[in-house]
Amino acid sequence: MAHDHHDHAHHDHDHHDHGGRSHAHGGRGHSHAPKDFGRAFAIGVALNFGFVLAEVAAGLWSGSLALLADAGHNLSDVLSLLLAWGATILARRAPRANRTYGLRKATILASLANAVLLLVAVGVIVSEAARRFAEPADVATLPVMIVAAVGVVINTATALMFMRGHDDLNVRGAFLHMASDAAVSLAVVVGAGLMALTDLGWIDPALSLVIAGVIVLGTWGLLKDSVNLALDAAPKGIDVAEVRDWLNALPGVTDVHDLHVWAMSTTETAMTAHVTRPDNPDCDAFLHAACEGLARTFNIGHCTLQVETGGAEICPLSPAEAV
Repeated sequence: MAHDHHDHAHHDHDHHDHGGRSHAHGGRGHSHAPKDFGRAFAIGVALNFGFVLAEVAAGLWSGSLALLADAGHNLSDVLSLLLAWGATILARRAPRANRTYGLRKATILASLANAVLLLVAVGVIVSEAARRFAEPADVATLPVMIVAAVGVVINTATALMFMRGHDDLNVRGAFLHMASDAAVSLAVVVGAGLMALTDLGWIDPALSLVIAGVIVLGTWGLLKDSVNLALDAAPKGIDVAEVRDWLNALPGVTDVHDLHVWAMSTTETAMTAHVTRPDNPDCDAFLHAACEGLARTFNIGHCTLQVETGGAEICPLSPAEAV
């Protein structure tokens, strides 16, 4: 236990419960390891990289900045898929002596890197669009429409493969990237059609700015969630006050302090807390029931509870400002 070096006046009972070990939950295991999306990642990377090459070739030949912007967006998504795929593989690595949680945190770092990568792509697109407004270029609209229409199909199909993984921030990021790509490709088709009808050259760079706006809107939530998890904030959907109230309501509990909830990965949550329980005759049964309840109620699979039978004022970690 992280705090068993503190000398309390009464005997402390520590319990570390892993959600994947059924004996610790009285026969009910809670496994929150990343789902296996290896096949989806492999197909998504292959399809999208092939499409990026086609978009670059068509964009250079047709002179369409919108198509090249979409190619840059899709290339960043290929890199994002590779990052997310690699992170899910690393998350399955067994813990070692110097990495007691293994490499689960790699999924959070990958989702953060994906968000940053997309915002960098936005900067490049906006810069080139500004230049194109000043120096308009002719665009061959028919090949642009054909290639972008293919992109709608490819990106929609890839997004559908990740639709069932919204409980994993890393997979959710992959889904958002592919879904936004489908919408952007559809916008390129419409924009090229309008250019063919009106012969207005400014539509192409203007459409590039719209694409940049779509990317920012779709990425902001992912960036915020990724930063919060990287800083060990409680995962989205878990109210720490509710967790505290739930623990306080357990039989015999008079105080809960030094409560911490954080993400071990994009799918696994850990928690530690000191629980004051002056009368504690059923220690093991109480701990097993508490950890089972936390897993069932809040999806917290890795719980470490320290039971203190003395008053909370004895523990140096009981003040709210103590960490």
